[in-house]
Amino acid sequence: MRNERKSPEVNLRKSYTIILEVGTIFALLFMIAVVKINIEAEPPKEIALDEQEVVEMEEVIQTKQVETPPPPPRPPVPVEVPNDEIIEDEMIDMDAELDMDAPMDLPPPPPDEEEEEEFFVVVEQMPELKGGMAKLQGSVKYPEMARRAGIEGRVTVQFIVNEQGNVENAQVVRGIGGGCDEEALKAVQKAEFSPGMQRGRPVRVQYALSINFRLDN
Repeated sequence: MRNERKSPEVNLRKSYTIILEVGTIFALLFMIAVVKINIEAEPPKEIALDEQEVVEMEEVIQTKQVETPPPPPRPPVPVEVPNDEIIEDEMIDMDAELDMDAPMDLPPPPPDEEEEEEFFVVVEQMPELKGGMAKLQGSVKYPEMARRAGIEGRVTVQFIVNEQGNVENAQVVRGIGGGCDEEALKAVQKAEFSPGMQRGRPVRVQYALSINFRLDN
């Protein structure tokens, strides 16, 4: 009777041990499977490193341009000359008589350049107008054209007083128009001067006079 009662307990202990071992095995297999799935599901992350910019430097070789000389000129093509052609030399008659007394055909000499007239600007004794400026001013006629146009002003005449006291090369250097320039020039050309003196002798002197034209109001 005791053997029959004890047998179910012994069987229960054995089955409990087997169930415990089987459960442990299943638990281990489950853990291994879970770990393996996580490892395969998440591949290892690659750490991206910043790429460093690489600068490549090339050595530049300086080349020297070689100047090529120009090709030599082509030689001239020889031209055949017929043997029958005779080149006659110009004969010079050496027996011709040379007449030394005959007139020679020579080009005319160049004309003599006129010497520049010499004159003084300042001398020891300057020329003096005979009769004074009042006489010269009184001899001037007021042009009718200038009177009608109301032209007034001063006309300056430049000239040379020669050794005799006469006026030469008179010209207007400052005019006002209206016929006044011509009248002033005529009056100066008729004027008489005492010649200028330099070292006790009369000389040519450059001189200038101004003649006023003024209308009476």
